[in-house]
Formats: sequence, C-alpha cells, structure tokens
Amino acid sequence: MNVLFICLLAAAVVAQPQPIEQKLQQLVDNTPAVGLAIVVVKNKKIIYQQYLGYKNIETKELLTDSSLFRIASISKSFTATALLQLVEQKRISLDDDVSNLIGFTVRNPSYPEKIISLRLLLSHRSSLNDSQGYFNLDVVDPATNLNFSKCYNNYEPGNGYQYCNLNFNMAGTILERITGIRFDTYIKQSILAPLGIDGGYCIDSLASEKFAILYEYKAAENKFTASTGAYASRSSELKNYQMGRSTPLFSPTGGLKISAKGLATYMMMHSQMGKYKGGRLLKKKTATLMQTPLSEDGIDQYGLALWKTNKLIPGLTLTGHTGSAYGLNSALFFDPTNKNGMVVICNGSKVTYKEGYPLIIREALQMLYEEFLKY
Repeated sequence: MNVLFICLLAAAVVAQPQPIEQKLQQLVDNTPAVGLAIVVVKNKKIIYQQYLGYKNIETKELLTDSSLFRIASISKSFTATALLQLVEQKRISLDDDVSNLIGFTVRNPSYPEKIISLRLLLSHRSSLNDSQGYFNLDVVDPATNLNFSKCYNNYEPGNGYQYCNLNFNMAGTILERITGIRFDTYIKQSILAPLGIDGGYCIDSLASEKFAILYEYKAAENKFTASTGAYASRSSELKNYQMGRSTPLFSPTGGLKISAKGLATYMMMHSQMGKYKGGRLLKKKTATLMQTPLSEDGIDQYGLALWKTNKLIPGLTLTGHTGSAYGLNSALFFDPTNKNGMVVICNGSKVTYKEGYPLIIREALQMLYEEFLKY
C-alpha cells in the first residue's frame, strides 16, 4: 500500500461527517446544558427522538421520552385552541367584549370607548401589560386594584403589540366561565385526551416522578440551581378555588406539563390544520386563522398564540411558539407547507441569545433541519 493511498484514506476518514447524536451531545456539553429533549416529525409521523442529559442532576436520572416538562409559553396555544373550539361551537365570538366574558370591566382608561375583544387578547394587541403581575386577576379588576390603570399601555387597543402573560391568564379564566368546567380539566378533556397525550396543568394530579427538574444557571457561582417554583404544589390553594376567578393558579399562560413526544403529537395536529388520526380538534378554517399573523413584534409575526418566523432557518418561514421560564427553554416549530416540524426542550442551560432565540434552541433546530428535513 503506497503512501499516497494511505494519506487519501486518512483524509477520507477525517472528512466523515459527525453523527447527529454526536453533534447534539457536543451542543449540550459546550453550552453547557442540563438536558435536551428532541423530537422530529416528517411525513406526518415521528421519525427521530433523542434525549440527552439529566432529568435530575442530584439523582443522576436521565431524560426519557416519558419525562414531563413545564413548557412555559407554548402553553398559550393550548388555551387559544380550546377557546377557538368554543368559537366554532358559537358559544363565544372572537369579537366579544372581554368585559362581558370575564365578569368585570376591561377597558384601557385612556381609550374607554374602545372594546377590548377576545381577538385582541389572544394576539397580544389588547394594550395590557404585565407590570402589575399576572398570577391573579385582582391586578386588572378595577374593583380590587385602585392602580389597575397601570396594567394598560398608552396606546389604543388594536393599534399596538406587547407580549403579555396576563392576556392568557384572563383568556383561561374566560374558558372556565363559559364552559363551567375547571380550566385544567377542560384542556385535558378537549385536547390532551383526544390526542392521547399524558400531561396537564394541575401539578397535584400528575406523577411527580416524571417531572424533569428545571435548572437556572447562576453565572456568579458557575453552577445550575434547581427551580423551586416550577412544580410547586397548589393543593392548599385548590381548597379555596373560585371557578372563573382563581384560574391563573393553573397558569393558562405557561403552566402546561407535557413530554417532548406529547408536544410533537400536538404539533402534528396544528401542522395538519386541526386534523389528527382520530378526527379533528379544529376546523381547517379556524386553524388557518390561528396561524395567520395579526401583529409584528420586530422579530416574528404573531397570530392567535402561534407565530411565524423566518429567523431560525435561513430561507424558511416556520410556524410555532417558544417558552422560557424557571431556566427552561422550549420550542415547537413546523413548516406549514410540508407539515414537517421539530420540538426542542432544554431544562436548563447557560443561555445566550441570537435574534431573540436562545442559542441552544436555535442551533439544535438548525442541526435537526439539516439532518432530517432539508431534503
């Protein structure tokens, strides 16, 4: 064997591309991250799953396909989906006055004649903000907070955009008031159960051993610290629960606990415009409306709890949502043209951002697209 052949053979070995698992593991190691859960959907089915790192650092338990994550703001799309089911049933309208739906006056004091509709609430165009908090309705109810006006921005509802968690805790309350069914129960019955998904909003009704602990990175100490709030029991508060008022307890804006695989199953329903193997959760017209941009925040175009972005994969516009809370970062995005999509969930990382997205989420999505979905 001559020297030239040996050199060419060595070069060929060096040039071999890294397996996707190795690339993803390097991403976890270099970020660094506690754990990363990944699911890829192609041709209306899950074609790839990967679970890297820890569900619990202290016990060294590894992430699995049954690990449940509090996925943060992707939860908003579940609340919107449920409300749009009620719109289809003609029990409510997107143009209904929120004041009539929620049981107290919801008006921007600077524009008292302007109705704040459910459509404005679900598209973050209500002029509401989170400056007074969002974990109870007292902050925005004029009867319980003399400073309720601080919950409103100084622009006319419908003529401005600000991402606001209070919008969706109010939306969840409306769902409960209209149906007469507790929020967490309704979501389970109308969305999770039909899709065969394990999970829910009520922490105390779920198997706690499945929870993937969420970790916040402390730069000063260069270590990850487990969040104490992500899975805190609500059993004492539930004893005094008031239907149609206490709903923010479940955090319709960000409190869903679900696995990466379950989230991918949900994503497939939206990518197929409301259709799933057992039937439909939404009509095609309604699902299309949910995905149609109504506002722009400088990065993405927001519809009704789903947005479109061209900032993740060069040359490609994706539809989906992200979540960020308690150290977690999550993402659900699909191509509405070919229905293919990706779910990425990280339960703790040293977060850096690029164009509004955590770098680990962005890089994982790009790796997965190049490996599985580009061709």
